[in-house]
Amino acid sequence: MENAKLRLSEEELRLVSDPSFILTKNAIIQKVYLLFGLLADDFRDKSLLPEEVERISPKIAKGENYLGLPYVMLDYPRFFSAEHTMAIRCFFWWGNFFSITLHLKGKYREQFSTLIYEHHKLLANGDYSIAISEEEWHHDLGEDHYQKISSMDKAEFRVYVDEHPYIKIAKQFPLVSWENMQVQLNSAYSELIRLITTETVK
Repeated sequence: MENAKLRLSEEELRLVSDPSFILTKNAIIQKVYLLFGLLADDFRDKSLLPEEVERISPKIAKGENYLGLPYVMLDYPRFFSAEHTMAIRCFFWWGNFFSITLHLKGKYREQFSTLIYEHHKLLANGDYSIAISEEEWHHDLGEDHYQKISSMDKAEFRVYVDEHPYIKIAKQFPLVSWENMQVQLNSAYSELIRLITTETVK
């Protein structure tokens, strides 16, 4: 073959000749879909949301190329507009982690920022991170985009709650915790949803 860029390595040739890898990958993605379907039902039972948000059904979507890797996401609640956002997103990222993220912008950021600030200690103890990037749509929870709330005092935390154009509070879970993922994501959802339904987190 004249073009070296078209040549396959031994490993690439082995994989392209073996359908079992893709079939296994498809089976795993289907199990994530099933997990997120169960979580969607769980979440709807727990939520006391504004009517404009409540009436929008959960959505599960997948893709093949978030930074080169497959992903699946569940959004509920999921109110998105150019100016206002209230959403909680569960995210499965192949080879990396599961995560859950509370996303508030516009009137919802203004409505709930004080409650979120008051729960600095709970969020810090719960191993949550807060978005620090100007770019709103990062799902990679690395240090360039997120900072552990436990590493911030309340004054620094307040800057990202009160002055940032949006609030995103996120927590990630290792893939090796797969067997307990439904329980862990449900627990995190319960903590986050109480921040946007004016209840006090215990």
